[in-house]
This record gives sequence, C-alpha cells and structure tokens, in this order.
Amino acid sequence: MTRIGLIDYGMGNLHSVQRALERLGCTVVTVQSAAAMESCRALVLPGVGAFDPAMERLHQSGMVPAIQRWCAQDRPLLGICLGLQLLFDSSDEGQRPGLGLIRGHVAALPRCPGHPIPHMGWEPLLPATASRLLPAGAPEAWMYFVHSYAAVPADPGCVTARVAFGTEAVTAAVWQGSLAACQFHPEKSAEAGEALLRRWLSWLDAEPP
Repeated sequence: MTRIGLIDYGMGNLHSVQRALERLGCTVVTVQSAAAMESCRALVLPGVGAFDPAMERLHQSGMVPAIQRWCAQDRPLLGICLGLQLLFDSSDEGQRPGLGLIRGHVAALPRCPGHPIPHMGWEPLLPATASRLLPAGAPEAWMYFVHSYAAVPADPGCVTARVAFGTEAVTAAVWQGSLAACQFHPEKSAEAGEALLRRWLSWLDAEPP
C-alpha cells in the first residue's frame, strides 16, 4: 500500500483528505516533523485559511526546510487549495515569503460584477498543458472551489488546468517535475476528484521511488 504523508500544521482539512486517499487504498500518516516524512512515498500539503498564518505555522513546525529539501530531491508532493498557493514565492494576501518551490506569485481574484469573492462552488476545469494529473483527452471534470486568490506562475507552461472567473481564466492546477497542486478540493469533488487522485497515485506507482 502506498504510504502518503499528510502534512499537519494546523490549517488543513486533514480528515476529508485522509478519507479520500484511504478509499483509494493508501496508508495515510500524519506528518508533523521532518523525521516523519522519511518513511513516506509522497507528501500532501493541504490548507484552509490565509497565506501568512499558514507560513507562520509551517515555520513554527520546523518543516519548511524539510519540505524544500524533499522537493529539491524531486520527491512527489501534492498541494491542495491553500497548499497550492504556499508553493509559490509570495501572495497578495500577505507579506511572508512562500515556500518558493514554483516561481511566481499568488494574486487576488479580479473584481467582476456578478462574481462574488470568494469564488465558491462547482466549476468545470479548462485544460491547459497536459500532465499526469490531467492528461490530454481526459473527460470534462467539474471540481469544487473555495478561494479568493489564484496562482500566477512565472512559467505558464506548468499550468495544467484553469477555471473561468469573470472575464478571465485563472490557475486551477499545476504540475512541475514531481510537484502537483490543485486550487480546488479533489477530496470534495465526488467522482471527478477521485479520478484525479487516482491518476496521481497511478503515477506514483509507475515512478521509481
């Protein structure tokens, strides 16, 4: 069984993510230290809340250098919601630097009449660069979003899906090396979310550890 480390820094919806992965046959362990990461095949960085408090808690946990080392070694990590935003250099939401694992920043969603912020609800993904997370030809996928900010990568080629918001299409998912991340909540997105998690796990099984 694939052993997944679920990073616990006090700002993630761990229970629903854990249940979703366990339904797919994974062994899920809570990770609260660098030492706990080492027995894991991959990490999941969830997140609910604001950018600065999340980074503060990650620093307090002592896990920031360990997460950065993990990704520098090209080991797999999946970010979810705020967990996607924390992978970037900075955010309009706060002053603290992010993890700096993907170049770029996180911008506030554009103000558009008739489109309330936070952006909340079910939306279809708009395919961008194909990846193992969202391969070419994958069926249309409606995912559940709750967010007020969206990532703007320095390299748009890492964007594997976007979502319409107002007159724009903003980042919904990214893939870079062994880093994957979703702005939406796959664990709350019914069959489409389960299919996406299953593709990520199949990629893990196919890759050498």
